[in-house]
Amino acid sequence: MIKTAVPSPPSLSRLHWLLSVQTLVIMLGSLNRLGPWTLGYVAPNEFLRWVDLHNMLTLPLISVTAFYLLKKELERGEGEGNGRHPQPDWRPLLLNLAFILGLYLFAASYGSHETTNYLHTRFCPDGDVSDLCRIVIFNDDEFSHWLFFAGFALLNGALMLLQVVYPWPGKMNGRDTAVLTFNALFVALGIFANLGFEPIGLDLIIVLGLALLAAGLLWRYGRQPLLLYYAVAYGVGLVSTAVYRLAVPL
Repeated sequence: MIKTAVPSPPSLSRLHWLLSVQTLVIMLGSLNRLGPWTLGYVAPNEFLRWVDLHNMLTLPLISVTAFYLLKKELERGEGEGNGRHPQPDWRPLLLNLAFILGLYLFAASYGSHETTNYLHTRFCPDGDVSDLCRIVIFNDDEFSHWLFFAGFALLNGALMLLQVVYPWPGKMNGRDTAVLTFNALFVALGIFANLGFEPIGLDLIIVLGLALLAAGLLWRYGRQPLLLYYAVAYGVGLVSTAVYRLAVPL
């Protein structure tokens, strides 16, 4: 008599762990707000306290990560309930997680920048004439920009790598190439507008890094739609900026 293997029942251990992470975040959030140990300043310029930084970045990023993995666990559990045991592919999982974290940082940067930019222009038009203005200006011109470029790099880098993981099965025709190039040229124009007429800093490093990533992936994996789009957008934007800067230096 042939015995058939009985599939083991699905385990809820990962679900328990992920829900425990949310519990830990709630506990840490309460300790962070109510305790005196996070009232010190993050940096000598006193732009934020540790309690503010943790509430803005550390704890939300942990929570968002756990929420996303919880969502993927529910999707995986549905397959197991139907008798299927899908093997997770870690590449898209990690890239999607990078996209989600980039999305959070991208949104947080706008919340930080727009508020402090308003306070900067309304109450501190003469610069850092007081401690309050110095802190507002730092959050406006520095910290919010760091958040923006971190989110921007994660979002766009993850999308390019996801295009490699999920390649377009067809072949792009001339019309597709033209439309992709047309849209990419507007991004290139935006890059030129931001880099061509203002002092260059971290923005150049981020755009250059993404341009090199796009060009490398395009060379390695061929004319995938998103890779072509990013290569044209960042490549043309950087070249036009360089030509203008050499012809009309600031």
